[in-house]
Amino acid sequence: MSELFLLSNSRMPGGEPFAWAMDELLSRWDGRLKRVALVPFAGVSLSWDDYLAYVQGAFSGAGLLIESVHQHPNPSALLKEVDAVFVGGGNTFMLVRHLHDSGLMAEIREAVRGGLPYMGWSAGANVACPTLRTTNDMPIVQPASFETLGVVPFQINPHYTDATLPNHGGETRDARIQEFRTANPDVPVIGLREGTFLHVKDHKVELVGEFKAALFNSGGKESLRP
Repeated sequence: MSELFLLSNSRMPGGEPFAWAMDELLSRWDGRLKRVALVPFAGVSLSWDDYLAYVQGAFSGAGLLIESVHQHPNPSALLKEVDAVFVGGGNTFMLVRHLHDSGLMAEIREAVRGGLPYMGWSAGANVACPTLRTTNDMPIVQPASFETLGVVPFQINPHYTDATLPNHGGETRDARIQEFRTANPDVPVIGLREGTFLHVKDHKVELVGEFKAALFNSGGKESLRP
Protein backbone atom coordinates (compact mmCIF):
# COMPACT_ATOMS: atom_id res chain seq x y z
CA MET A 1 0.00 0.00 0.00
CA SER A 2 1.33 3.41 -0.91
CA GLU A 3 1.46 6.56 1.16
CA LEU A 4 -0.82 9.49 0.37
CA PHE A 5 -0.72 13.16 1.30
CA LEU A 6 -4.07 14.81 0.55
CA LEU A 7 -4.00 18.57 1.11
CA SER A 8 -6.97 20.90 1.12
CA ASN A 9 -4.91 23.74 -0.38
CA SER A 10 -1.40 24.77 -1.35
CA ARG A 11 -1.27 28.36 -0.13
CA MET A 12 -2.68 30.13 2.91
CA PRO A 13 -3.65 33.82 2.56
CA GLY A 14 -0.49 35.91 2.66
CA GLY A 15 1.76 32.86 2.84
CA GLU A 16 4.17 31.15 0.49
CA PRO A 17 3.08 28.02 -1.42
CA PHE A 18 3.01 24.95 0.85
CA ALA A 19 4.70 26.88 3.69
CA TRP A 20 1.96 25.86 6.13
CA ALA A 21 2.56 22.15 5.42
CA MET A 22 6.26 22.01 4.51
CA ASP A 23 7.72 20.94 7.87
CA GLU A 24 5.14 18.19 8.30
CA LEU A 25 5.65 16.92 4.75
CA LEU A 26 9.44 16.88 4.97
CA SER A 27 9.38 15.05 8.30
CA ARG A 28 7.18 12.33 6.83
CA TRP A 29 9.15 12.08 3.58
CA ASP A 30 12.33 11.76 5.65
CA GLY A 31 14.56 12.30 2.62
CA ARG A 32 12.98 9.45 0.62
CA LEU A 33 11.75 11.64 -2.24
CA LYS A 34 14.26 12.87 -4.79
CA ARG A 35 12.53 12.82 -8.18
CA VAL A 36 8.83 13.63 -8.60
CA ALA A 37 6.35 13.57 -11.48
CA LEU A 38 3.93 16.53 -11.50
CA VAL A 39 0.46 16.44 -13.06
CA PRO A 40 -0.49 20.10 -13.76
CA PHE A 41 -3.69 19.36 -15.73
CA ALA A 42 -5.97 21.22 -13.30
CA GLY A 43 -4.36 24.51 -14.30
CA VAL A 44 -6.64 26.72 -16.41
CA SER A 45 -5.67 30.38 -16.07
CA LEU A 46 -2.11 29.29 -15.22
CA SER A 47 -0.28 27.57 -18.07
CA TRP A 48 1.13 24.12 -17.37
CA ASP A 49 4.68 25.43 -17.86
CA ASP A 50 4.00 28.14 -15.28
CA TYR A 51 2.38 25.60 -12.99
CA LEU A 52 5.53 23.50 -13.10
CA ALA A 53 7.63 26.57 -12.24
CA TYR A 54 5.27 27.36 -9.34
CA VAL A 55 5.71 23.90 -7.80
CA GLN A 56 9.44 23.77 -8.52
CA GLY A 57 9.86 27.11 -6.77
CA ALA A 58 7.86 25.98 -3.76
CA PHE A 59 10.02 22.90 -3.24
CA SER A 60 13.35 24.36 -4.36
CA GLY A 61 14.72 24.12 -0.84
CA ALA A 62 13.61 20.53 -0.37
CA GLY A 63 16.03 19.04 -2.88
CA LEU A 64 13.30 17.69 -5.19
CA LEU A 65 13.72 17.26 -8.93
CA ILE A 66 10.20 17.91 -10.24
CA GLU A 67 9.31 17.01 -13.84
CA SER A 68 5.92 17.49 -15.43
CA VAL A 69 4.11 14.79 -17.37
CA HIS A 70 3.07 17.37 -19.99
CA GLN A 71 6.71 17.99 -20.96
CA HIS A 72 7.95 14.41 -20.80
CA PRO A 73 8.01 12.39 -24.05
CA ASN A 74 6.83 9.26 -22.22
CA PRO A 75 4.76 10.00 -19.10
CA SER A 76 4.17 6.28 -18.52
CA ALA A 77 7.91 5.69 -18.29
CA LEU A 78 8.31 8.72 -16.02
CA LEU A 79 5.86 7.25 -13.51
CA LYS A 80 8.02 4.15 -13.31
CA GLU A 81 11.19 6.17 -12.64
CA VAL A 82 10.11 8.71 -10.01
CA ASP A 83 9.84 8.50 -6.21
CA ALA A 84 6.37 10.11 -6.04
CA VAL A 85 3.62 11.71 -8.09
CA PHE A 86 2.19 15.15 -7.27
CA VAL A 87 -1.25 16.08 -8.67
CA GLY A 88 -1.96 19.78 -8.46
CA GLY A 89 -5.07 21.80 -7.74
CA GLY A 90 -7.14 24.01 -9.98
CA ASN A 91 -10.29 22.92 -11.78
CA THR A 92 -11.22 19.31 -11.02
CA PHE A 93 -13.26 18.82 -14.19
CA MET A 94 -10.32 19.95 -16.34
CA LEU A 95 -7.97 17.69 -14.40
CA VAL A 96 -10.21 14.63 -14.74
CA ARG A 97 -10.81 15.26 -18.41
CA HIS A 98 -7.09 15.29 -19.21
CA LEU A 99 -6.34 12.33 -16.96
CA HIS A 100 -8.91 10.23 -18.79
CA ASP A 101 -8.03 11.50 -22.28
CA SER A 102 -4.31 10.87 -21.75
CA GLY A 103 -4.78 7.44 -20.20
CA LEU A 104 -2.94 8.59 -17.08
CA MET A 105 -5.91 8.02 -14.78
CA ALA A 106 -5.48 4.26 -15.02
CA GLU A 107 -1.68 4.43 -15.03
CA ILE A 108 -1.45 6.63 -11.93
CA ARG A 109 -4.00 4.41 -10.16
CA GLU A 110 -1.91 1.34 -10.91
CA ALA A 111 1.33 3.06 -9.85
CA VAL A 112 -0.12 4.32 -6.55
CA ARG A 113 -1.70 0.99 -5.71
CA GLY A 114 1.68 -0.52 -6.46
CA GLY A 115 3.36 1.65 -3.82
CA LEU A 116 4.19 5.00 -5.47
CA PRO A 117 3.71 7.83 -2.94
CA TYR A 118 1.04 10.35 -3.95
CA MET A 119 0.49 13.96 -3.02
CA GLY A 120 -2.52 15.92 -4.23
CA TRP A 121 -3.86 19.30 -3.23
CA SER A 122 -7.35 20.68 -3.79
CA ALA A 123 -8.44 19.07 -7.08
CA GLY A 124 -5.50 16.68 -6.70
CA ALA A 125 -6.88 15.53 -3.35
CA ASN A 126 -10.34 15.19 -4.86
CA VAL A 127 -9.19 12.80 -7.60
CA ALA A 128 -7.67 10.40 -5.05
CA CYS A 129 -11.28 9.58 -4.19
CA PRO A 130 -13.61 7.25 -6.12
CA THR A 131 -15.30 10.15 -7.94
CA LEU A 132 -14.99 13.90 -8.48
CA ARG A 133 -18.58 14.46 -7.30
CA THR A 134 -17.63 16.29 -4.09
CA THR A 135 -15.60 18.98 -5.84
CA ASN A 136 -16.52 22.64 -5.42
CA ASP A 137 -15.54 23.51 -8.99
CA MET A 138 -17.61 24.69 -11.92
CA PRO A 139 -17.91 22.04 -14.70
CA ILE A 140 -16.13 24.15 -17.33
CA VAL A 141 -15.37 21.04 -19.43
CA GLN A 142 -16.94 17.59 -19.68
CA PRO A 143 -14.70 14.66 -18.78
CA ALA A 144 -15.22 11.19 -20.21
CA SER A 145 -16.25 9.97 -16.76
CA PHE A 146 -16.64 11.24 -13.20
CA GLU A 147 -14.66 8.20 -12.04
CA THR A 148 -11.31 9.10 -10.50
CA LEU A 149 -8.42 7.20 -8.93
CA GLY A 150 -10.24 5.53 -6.07
CA VAL A 151 -7.08 5.01 -4.02
CA VAL A 152 -9.01 5.96 -0.86
CA PRO A 153 -12.51 4.61 -0.10
CA PHE A 154 -14.03 7.95 0.93
CA GLN A 155 -14.74 11.31 -0.66
CA ILE A 156 -12.98 14.59 0.12
CA ASN A 157 -14.45 18.06 -0.04
CA PRO A 158 -11.43 20.41 -0.24
CA HIS A 159 -11.54 23.99 1.07
CA TYR A 160 -14.35 22.93 3.38
CA THR A 161 -16.06 25.60 5.47
CA ASP A 162 -19.22 25.62 7.54
CA ALA A 163 -19.39 29.42 7.48
CA THR A 164 -22.61 31.05 6.34
CA LEU A 165 -23.01 34.32 4.45
CA PRO A 166 -25.54 36.86 5.74
CA ASN A 167 -28.48 37.41 3.38
CA HIS A 168 -27.31 34.61 1.08
CA GLY A 169 -30.08 32.27 -0.03
CA GLY A 170 -27.97 29.58 -1.64
CA GLU A 171 -27.12 26.21 -0.13
CA THR A 172 -24.37 25.96 2.47
CA ARG A 173 -21.43 23.60 1.96
CA ASP A 174 -22.96 21.25 4.52
CA ALA A 175 -26.21 21.19 2.56
CA ARG A 176 -24.38 20.34 -0.65
CA ILE A 177 -22.49 17.51 1.02
CA GLN A 178 -25.66 16.18 2.61
CA GLU A 179 -27.25 16.13 -0.86
CA PHE A 180 -24.38 13.92 -2.01
CA ARG A 181 -24.85 11.71 1.04
CA THR A 182 -28.59 11.39 0.34
CA ALA A 183 -27.84 10.23 -3.21
CA ASN A 184 -24.87 8.09 -2.09
CA PRO A 185 -25.67 7.00 1.49
CA ASP A 186 -22.86 4.43 1.70
CA VAL A 187 -20.06 6.87 0.83
CA PRO A 188 -18.54 8.95 3.67
CA VAL A 189 -17.24 12.46 2.98
CA ILE A 190 -14.43 14.29 4.78
CA GLY A 191 -14.59 18.07 4.66
CA LEU A 192 -10.96 19.32 4.74
CA ARG A 193 -10.49 22.86 6.00
CA GLU A 194 -7.76 25.14 4.69
CA GLY A 195 -4.41 24.42 6.31
CA THR A 196 -5.01 20.71 6.86
CA PHE A 197 -4.15 17.48 5.10
CA LEU A 198 -4.78 13.77 5.40
CA HIS A 199 -1.81 11.44 5.72
CA VAL A 200 -2.88 7.95 4.64
CA LYS A 201 -0.52 5.08 5.33
CA ASP A 202 -1.04 1.38 6.03
CA HIS A 203 -4.82 1.95 5.80
CA LYS A 204 -4.61 4.49 8.65
CA VAL A 205 -5.83 8.05 8.12
CA GLU A 206 -4.25 10.88 10.12
CA LEU A 207 -5.49 14.48 10.05
CA VAL A 208 -2.57 16.93 10.11
CA GLY A 209 -2.88 20.67 10.75
CA GLU A 210 -4.35 23.15 13.21
CA PHE A 211 -8.02 22.72 12.40
CA LYS A 212 -10.72 20.10 12.72
CA ALA A 213 -12.20 18.29 9.72
CA ALA A 214 -15.85 17.36 9.27
CA LEU A 215 -16.82 13.74 8.71
CA PHE A 216 -20.18 13.10 7.08
CA ASN A 217 -21.29 9.48 7.42
CA SER A 218 -24.27 7.37 8.42
CA GLY A 219 -24.17 8.92 11.87
CA GLY A 220 -24.56 12.44 10.49
CA LYS A 221 -21.80 15.02 10.86
CA GLU A 222 -18.99 14.76 13.39
CA SER A 223 -15.67 16.50 13.96
CA LEU A 224 -12.28 14.94 13.35
CA ARG A 225 -9.40 16.39 15.32
CA PRO A 226 -5.71 16.45 14.37
